[in-house]
Amino acid sequence: MNRIDQLFANKKKNILNVYCTAGYPHLNSTVEVLTALQQNGADLIEIGMPYSDPLADGPVIQQSNMVALDNGMSISILFEQLQSVRETIQVPIILMGYMNPIIQYGLQKFCADAERVGVDGIILPDLPMYEFETTYQQLFEKHGLKFIFLVTPETGEERIRKIDKLCSGFLYAVSSSSTTGNNKAIGDQTAYFKKLADMKLSNPILVGFGIKDKATFQSASANTNGAIIGSAYIKALEHSINIPSTTKDFLNSILT
Repeated sequence: MNRIDQLFANKKKNILNVYCTAGYPHLNSTVEVLTALQQNGADLIEIGMPYSDPLADGPVIQQSNMVALDNGMSISILFEQLQSVRETIQVPIILMGYMNPIIQYGLQKFCADAERVGVDGIILPDLPMYEFETTYQQLFEKHGLKFIFLVTPETGEERIRKIDKLCSGFLYAVSSSSTTGNNKAIGDQTAYFKKLADMKLSNPILVGFGIKDKATFQSASANTNGAIIGSAYIKALEHSINIPSTTKDFLNSILT
C-alpha cells in the first residue's frame, strides 16, 4: 500500500502536510529539513522542486525558489539527495513542481527516479486534467505515484467530481483563488470546506494556501482531513541558524 494511503487509513483528522523547498535555505538543507519535520510531527512532506516561474506560489515561496536555484538545486541533485532518504524517513513524500523542468529532465526518467528514491505522490498544478488523463496517467500509475489535483472555491461540482475520479492520494483544496501565502481569512471559507465534505468524495481532502498558525490549521481541518502549511514554514527557515530547533518551535506552535 502506498504510504499516502496508509496515512489516511490510520489517521482521519488533523493531518499536517508541510511544504519545503528543495535546496532551501542551503543546497544541502533538504534532508535535514525532512528529518526535522518528521521528528516534530509532520504527517506528510511536500517538497517543492524549484522553478523560475512558479505560477501558483506567492512571494515567499517564489523567493525560496530563487534562493534554491541560486544555490544550484536541480531535479537531478534532488534525486541524489533523496537516494538514501528511506533509510530514515518513513512519512509520505510528495514532489510538487511544474511541467517545464520535468519535461526537460524527461518525464519517464522523472517518474522512474521518483519511484526509485521512494516518492509517493506528485503535484503539478500546470498539468491540465485532459492531458493527464489522455497522456500521462498510466505512466504515473506504473511507477506507483499518486497524482494530486487542486480544486478552488470556484471549481464547479461536476468538475470537482471529475477531478475526484482522476485524483489519487488526496484532493488539494485551495482555500482561495490566489497564490500561496495569501492572507485571506480561512474562516471565510467554512461553507466551501463543508460543501466538499458533504459531497462524500472518494479522496481525503487537505486544505492549502493561507494556513499559517494553530488557529488557521484547526479551522481548515474542522471539515476536512487536515491542512498544508508552506509559506509560514519557509518564512521561519529564512533566517534560521538551527533547522531542527526552528522546525521544532514552528511545529509545536501549530500542534500543541
